[in-house]
Amino acid sequence: MEINQEMLDKNLTNQSNCRNRPGIVLLVTLVILVVLSILGYTLSSRLAAQHHRQQYIIDYQVARYGCDSASRYIFAALQDINTTQLVDRPNEPDFSDLFTLSEVGYREFLAKWAAEGKVYSKTKSSDVGRDINDINDVNDVNGVGEANNTSGVIDFNAPNSLIVRGPYGPPWPFVIEPLELKIGSAAVRIEMEDENAKYPLGWMLLDDKEVQREASAGLKTFCEWMDVNSVRIDSLKKELKGISEIKTFKIEFEPTTVSGEPNTTPAAATSRGARSRGRVVRRGANRKTTISPSVHSADFAKLFHSSLIDTEDLATPTIVSETRKESALKYMGLWASSKVNINTAPRQVLEAAFTFGGDADKIADEIIKRRRTKPFTDIDDLKRSLFKYSDSIGKCEKYITTTSSFFTIRITAVSGVAETSIVFAVTKDGTKIEKIATISGG
Repeated sequence: MEINQEMLDKNLTNQSNCRNRPGIVLLVTLVILVVLSILGYTLSSRLAAQHHRQQYIIDYQVARYGCDSASRYIFAALQDINTTQLVDRPNEPDFSDLFTLSEVGYREFLAKWAAEGKVYSKTKSSDVGRDINDINDVNDVNGVGEANNTSGVIDFNAPNSLIVRGPYGPPWPFVIEPLELKIGSAAVRIEMEDENAKYPLGWMLLDDKEVQREASAGLKTFCEWMDVNSVRIDSLKKELKGISEIKTFKIEFEPTTVSGEPNTTPAAATSRGARSRGRVVRRGANRKTTISPSVHSADFAKLFHSSLIDTEDLATPTIVSETRKESALKYMGLWASSKVNINTAPRQVLEAAFTFGGDADKIADEIIKRRRTKPFTDIDDLKRSLFKYSDSIGKCEKYITTTSSFFTIRITAVSGVAETSIVFAVTKDGTKIEKIATISGG
């Protein structure tokens, strides 16, 4: 019996296909599962990302609402205060030279004064300023700031436990103890700083050539105190010179009258006037508009916070610890302040201010020694107290003050994964508050 070879080959092929079919099915199934898993992962990732975006939008709106609410609160509160109050600090350590101390030196400094009961516990804001050794203070339940400290032993080395009071009570440069609020689900922090206690960068932009040399020397003095190297000092001078070519600075800006529409800035008015030459002028273009001096301050605040100045090096910390972060930028006035408050400025700022008159280091040292006992009431009081330096002080009179009127208010709000902040520069004259400039972040 002959076997059909063709039929035999066909049967063998069919048998082989039958044996391979489960493997093919398994392979196809695996491919389908992989594709489905990839699709599922992609879909879940997109849904998670969409959910994250939606949650961030919600958190951001809550944080923005917290910022806006805190802004209204702090401005209403400031209107109820006639003047910022300095605290009495007789026989206490001065805040002036803390920026020069290493962390070891800072701890030794605190231990020395703490042994005499002259530094204070850093607890809640209502406790700031209480003497840590006052056993009759029944409200000082937390000792030196540690909630469970019942042993009666003061740990001078505990981080954040002790502070040196600044001119207003909280550590320099705060005017008030930073406030922490809860607005909805947003955690809000409000900080208010004294801009008159900082070195005004605008001095380097003064259009008076007679004081440019002194201003340059003052900047060098300030920067050397803050460990800014000579290369960066020269670079900063060039950056400030570039800004002065855009607009020159004045200690006292006067109201400006321009022709044009209301709310016209000097720069915009000049540009519009140039375009209108030789043409028919629009109705209303000849109206006179008086511009507040604060407009000029706002211009410089924007210039100082622009890319025209490289603040990265200036912000580089010279000291970083659990309690302090020192840098040159911390002590610089970038909001167009023009005067230094001798009652609240640290040493390096005082010396820069009195460079305009001479004997800067001696005058600064005398001010630091005397203002702890009693702040200076006015410049005449300063002249009487430092009579032998009265001529030098007279030359600096327009650059110094004894009362701060220029402040910054920083509000930070955090809700979930979103954080937003806003900084206001304001001037305060009694209960009158004028907003100069605003920078929003986040």
